[in-house]
Amino acid sequence: MKSMNRTAISAAGAILSLLMLVASCGTEVSGSATTVVPVGPTDFATIPPAQSTLPVVSTTLPPGSVGVEQTYVVRSGDSPIAVANLFGITVSELLSWNGLVAATQFPYPGATMKIPPTAMVNNPVITIAPNVSVAPSAPGCDPRPAGTYKVATDDSIYIIRKKFCVSLNALLGANGWSSSSVIIHPGQIINIPASGT
Repeated sequence: MKSMNRTAISAAGAILSLLMLVASCGTEVSGSATTVVPVGPTDFATIPPAQSTLPVVSTTLPPGSVGVEQTYVVRSGDSPIAVANLFGITVSELLSWNGLVAATQFPYPGATMKIPPTAMVNNPVITIAPNVSVAPSAPGCDPRPAGTYKVATDDSIYIIRKKFCVSLNALLGANGWSSSSVIIHPGQIINIPASGT
């Protein structure tokens, strides 16, 4: 019986020393184990990031644009197309920048409009020499001498007549056209008779 007690005491001592050894390592005895695998150097070549050869763009505005918002006071005889052409922008840009949905909402003379920074002209000088011998053909048409005009993208015979306050016969006669069904193209130079004709 003594030998059995000794064997039990020795076994208990061995377990106790094993527990003390494990406790001294700082490892928990919760049943999880970590395996450490040595990692050696790799044989992969590293490629540096590609450098862009494109120029640095500092603005989203089109080249040649003014870059600042301008204001414009609507004059008698102005139309959305006339004002847009004056600043080198589209009618839709002009209307949307001013919170307008359609060209029919274009403000009356004397109202101030905002011109977007994409405009190509900064405060254009509007020169219309008055011709006192020619009276306006309709209310709101300023006296204006005859001259030439470069047809814009959205222009038609009707729009040009309204823009310059001239009658159909006067416009047709100044250009030698036989009827209003003539086709005009953007960039074409046409004759504009004096207002009121």
